Amino acid sequence: MKVSKEKLSTKQGYRLHILPSDKYKTITIVAKFKSPLKREGITERALLPHVLQKATNEYPNVRSLQSAFENLYGTALSSDGSKKGENHVISFRMEVVNEAYLNDQEPILEEAMKLFHQVLFNPKTEGNGFDPEIVNREKQTLEQKITSIKDDKMSYANVRLMDNMCEGEPYSLHVHGYQEDLASITPEKLYQYYQNMITNDLLDVYVIGDIDESQIETMTDQYFSRSQSTNVDNDQKAESKEITDVKEIVEPEEVNQGKLHIGYRTYTKFGDDDYYALQIFNGIFGGFPSSKLFMNVREKHSLAYYAASRFESHKGLLLVFSGIDPKDYDQAKSIILDQMEAMKNGDFTEEQVNETKEQVVNQLQETMDNANGLIEVLYHQMISGAEMPASQLMENIRKVTKEDVVRMANKVKLDTIYFLTSQEGGE
Repeated sequence: MKVSKEKLSTKQGYRLHILPSDKYKTITIVAKFKSPLKREGITERALLPHVLQKATNEYPNVRSLQSAFENLYGTALSSDGSKKGENHVISFRMEVVNEAYLNDQEPILEEAMKLFHQVLFNPKTEGNGFDPEIVNREKQTLEQKITSIKDDKMSYANVRLMDNMCEGEPYSLHVHGYQEDLASITPEKLYQYYQNMITNDLLDVYVIGDIDESQIETMTDQYFSRSQSTNVDNDQKAESKEITDVKEIVEPEEVNQGKLHIGYRTYTKFGDDDYYALQIFNGIFGGFPSSKLFMNVREKHSLAYYAASRFESHKGLLLVFSGIDPKDYDQAKSIILDQMEAMKNGDFTEEQVNETKEQVVNQLQETMDNANGLIEVLYHQMISGAEMPASQLMENIRKVTKEDVVRMANKVKLDTIYFLTSQEGGE
């Protein structure tokens, strides 16, 4: 499927992206709200999607709203929050059965759009705020989620790496919010935040499936228009910090398996010319089971339970994750850093480059075969200003040479080494 099939139009208070495709038997609708990452209000922003999905003024309790979804042949709505560079994106996703495949051809899509509208624009309120019972219940659930991050030591180590590596930068902020904020969030305060978000966030609506374009435009104009919103892009550009000193942090905790997480700056973002070389670099370095990290740290030296890397497309970060025995800290760290030096020195073959290019292309094709995956690729492109057909994306990946990968490797700078270890320490 070519990305160029997307039809983009600017509407009243939102941008509409229509992707007609007969590949899917369902219709996927995604609404994305984007705002700059800020410490103030971030916990309200983490809490809000969960409150919105519980009740509307028309369906005033959880059971009635769930029943309304179930009556539409099991239509499902989900949401999540994520960082895209220095911006905070809340996504609401709905998957609806295509009525063309039903015997009685009920107007399922329009009913689903109405329900989506209810959730986003007509949530259940009491007085000047949300339903207190729902807010209190969701605050408890969010608090449990926040505290449970420390129980998942891999996730916790990643949070702590970002806390230290991106200190003072918006990217260090926690999209799941902060426990200390919850007590002060009242139903009224949360509703005020909601009104600000629903008016001022940049809203993009995606609809993909076997659809009639004019019908979709009519429906989305009815159910997603925001008369009070100018929908101005409020993009907050990601900083690329210069590194003067490498940070090394060792934190003792009650853990059996040490978590050695390392952060690098790539100075390369989605849309940059070197982005394609970064994809191949990461694949060879730590992105696939055939990578240097996996083969050397885990297989050859048996030092890690896992060892891998990934990159952040809109912030210019490369992150290494490994789980090791605390006593092996120095050796594991040394071998990981050696693999980066090997990449900078071109210590890999043309065959590895070619194999990795095909793996990256296959991964992209698999992502774009899925409706939500395709939407994510398109959204990545749009917010970075680098829109192009899928065929061009794949051609750019296949054009990457070994020299390009070496050049990319030499742009990468070590920033922070973070080690979560046992109480005895890893030294």
